[in-house]
Amino acid sequence: MILGMPWWVFMIILFIFFSGYMAFRAMRAERELEQHFIERDGQVYMKRIEDERESRRLKQEETAN
Repeated sequence: MILGMPWWVFMIILFIFFSGYMAFRAMRAERELEQHFIERDGQVYMKRIEDERESRRLKQEETAN
């Protein structure tokens, strides 16, 4: 007996805390991964906008000449 409890009850309590810690770690890793994908998609979107602006500027210069 540990602290007046059977050893298996103590182990179950430890496993509950360990499970909560692992769930928190997984949630944090998932959030970081999601943020990475959001940033990458944002960069692709901004590149597409820059390309479109450049093509419009070139077309405008061609029509001006």
